[in-house]
Amino acid sequence: MTQPTALAPILVSGAGIGGLTVALCLAARGFSVNLVEKRTRLEEVGAGLQLSPNASQILIGLGLGKALSRAACSPLSLDVRRAQDFDLLARAPLGDMPNRFGAPYWVVHRADLQQILLDHVRGTAGISLQFGRSISAISRTARGLEVTLSGATQHEQVMAHAVIGADGLHSDLALLMGDPSKAKPSGYQAWRGTLPISAVPPMFEPQRTTLYLGAQGHGVTYPVRGGEQFNLVLVTREKSHEAGWSRSGDGAKLLQTLKNWKPLLPLLQQMPHWQVWSLYDRAPRSRWSYGPVTLLGDAAHPVLPFMAQGAALAIEDAATVAHMLARMPEDPAEAFARYQQSRLPRATRVQETARKNGSIYHLPFPLSLARDLVIRQKNSNLLADYDWLYGWTLPD
Repeated sequence: MTQPTALAPILVSGAGIGGLTVALCLAARGFSVNLVEKRTRLEEVGAGLQLSPNASQILIGLGLGKALSRAACSPLSLDVRRAQDFDLLARAPLGDMPNRFGAPYWVVHRADLQQILLDHVRGTAGISLQFGRSISAISRTARGLEVTLSGATQHEQVMAHAVIGADGLHSDLALLMGDPSKAKPSGYQAWRGTLPISAVPPMFEPQRTTLYLGAQGHGVTYPVRGGEQFNLVLVTREKSHEAGWSRSGDGAKLLQTLKNWKPLLPLLQQMPHWQVWSLYDRAPRSRWSYGPVTLLGDAAHPVLPFMAQGAALAIEDAATVAHMLARMPEDPAEAFARYQQSRLPRATRVQETARKNGSIYHLPFPLSLARDLVIRQKNSNLLADYDWLYGWTLPD
């Protein structure tokens, strides 16, 4: 069997969390990787994200555990509260995650995770990273795939053994491969911001992850930046929409929308700046893979943030596609077909569960009473319903 190092590089498009992770997973299995990113540099965008054990165990396996343990936090519990009166509905401990699933439940700032991944990519032999490049054409030849990379002023042709698109929600590679379908506005928008942990009143217990439920929206808070900052994420209904990650939000508008969340208003009023973006959704793509070309992460299956699994799914995809390629390095088309077969049911289940959670989180009174009763009854066992999610491991 031909060794991975003797093959042309695997070309990965997109240097977000999914693209950086798959580059490391492939390099760990002996492949050469050409990682390209159309942006000229990676910017600090977004705020916090959650790395449940199904994702953290992959990153630890790549040797990132020590760096992540310094940047990330391990919350004491997941608390669920009613937003309008701060009533505690359930408290599910998170500290037993390493014993239960073999890895911790971390919360981390997106920029910190991205920087850790980027530092390891730059320090890993066999990975070439180019900014300001995107794929504009792919053609099959007797020697493999000939890929045209385009920049602002020039084009170049490179050879690739296979191509992986980790280029996000509005994937250019998917369009290039003949899928013109588009993600659609979900009717939600996310507001994100961070505060110094010292500015957070003790009643908010900043060392816990807290989910706030309300008819006007829902919120999530948890510590990031090694416990130095407090991350707030608020999701509200919004008919209008705008593409992009980091437009400034009107705090006064948000406070008006959430005026009934009286216990939280003093906290929200302290936020000096909000980032806001519209959330998009899409039906599962009919296919992710086109012979020796495939998609991963949001390019294949964007997921609404009602299970905190967007980054985790991309990390799982990265580990799985590298695993399949390592099993049959000379046949990337078959490897990608098996990758899609393995991942599609799980990604679809997560997408559907997230959509369902969005409806449950925002139930109005009196329907919310039944929801709250169910949550109270589960209490510390609240997360048991997600054993299927957190206990994921690579397929055989």
